[in-house]
Amino acid sequence: MKACSVRFDRLTAVVEMEATDDIKAGDYIIGELEKGTCLGVVITDPTETEKTGLKKITRKALDEEINEHALLKEKEYQAFDFCRKKIFEMNLPMKLLWAEYFFKGTKLLFYFVSESRVDFRELVKELAKEFKLRIELRQVGVRDEAKIIGGLGNCGNVCCCQRFLNNFSIVSIKMVKEQGLALNPSKISGICGRLMCCLSYEYDMYAEYRKQFPKIGKRIATPQGEGKVLKHSILNSMISVELDDGKEVVVGLKDIKIL
Repeated sequence: MKACSVRFDRLTAVVEMEATDDIKAGDYIIGELEKGTCLGVVITDPTETEKTGLKKITRKALDEEINEHALLKEKEYQAFDFCRKKIFEMNLPMKLLWAEYFFKGTKLLFYFVSESRVDFRELVKELAKEFKLRIELRQVGVRDEAKIIGGLGNCGNVCCCQRFLNNFSIVSIKMVKEQGLALNPSKISGICGRLMCCLSYEYDMYAEYRKQFPKIGKRIATPQGEGKVLKHSILNSMISVELDDGKEVVVGLKDIKIL
């Protein structure tokens, strides 16, 4: 079986899908996602894969479908401005993030964030009256907000959530500590204010490597004498040790002996 990567809307990002040989990078295709029929663009040529359960590409998009979809995308800005104006007029406690037309204009979806529940029934009526199609308002979290709006992370690259992540994995302080990082919010938080998604990428590797190290506080013998472990340098395979005479030394993992 062959698979390729397809980019859809802002929240769906990139999806790996089962493809046929006539599909290539740059093609516009039609695919079925949880929320319905969507138009996307193939960003990688199909390659052999052993993965199972992938969604199938339904077919290539027709030229008229591509043109129609492009026109709908341009109208999203107008829909966004109109909705934001109505939110302001109704004094609703919500921040509008984006407007999205579904394939063939079957539905218009508005994403927003709010710190509380919002009664937007009157807003939906006004939007339905203006656009004369099915309206849906969807409240999302701060991580989804970063995914929709985008921005640069501490690394200088576009946020992972906007580039390729579809599902947000659980990131914990334990992962930060396991990798020996300083608990500085400005260093370990993304633009969403939550712990950076990338902290989970190498966590399993650090956890596996750390099994080879003696625990912090453990007494060990080194070429310079006996002492207790102060901290680890996982990637360098080095250990900081406080000797019995109070001196601090750094030794290699291979040069120690656990007492």
